[in-house]
Amino acid sequence: MSLWGTKDTVYSTGKVNCTEAGVLTKQSGSIAFTAGNGVKVGQVVTLATDGAGPGQGIIKSIDSATQLTLTNLDLPGAFTNVDYEIRETPVAEVKGGNFGIEEVFGVDTTEITVANAASGNARKFAPPHAGWVGITSYTDMHGNLRVKTEVLVASSSITGDSGDDTVLPDS
Repeated sequence: MSLWGTKDTVYSTGKVNCTEAGVLTKQSGSIAFTAGNGVKVGQVVTLATDGAGPGQGIIKSIDSATQLTLTNLDLPGAFTNVDYEIRETPVAEVKGGNFGIEEVFGVDTTEITVANAASGNARKFAPPHAGWVGITSYTDMHGNLRVKTEVLVASSSITGDSGDDTVLPDS
């Protein structure tokens, strides 16, 4: 697996559990962590918020169709019955990058077009280029929304839209 790929979401069926040691297992749904579903060693797994916050890690091994072992963990604890996404985000952003777990986006050309056509606060989220983009936002001392975008990897071939449409809508 290269340092980054072109898929914002590779696979995200069902719900999973994850131990603090990084063993990710099927909780529910028709999960099949297989090459046929695009799952590969080196991809990034992002876990939904489970009380303490989101978590992520890099796939170290595919142990079975219902179990993965993760490495380079950024987990606030164990997770139970949570949503997840297997993505091809830049691995340098996992545990130690400049952006938080939910601040790296795979931005395709449609999302760029929509963001550039937006107005008001929605326009502030428009990155300068498609690809892997870090986006942070905050409210300044005057109550104004401020947004910082940084293109981590420029690419116009991002596919597999993630559930990020509140920040980067497709239409």
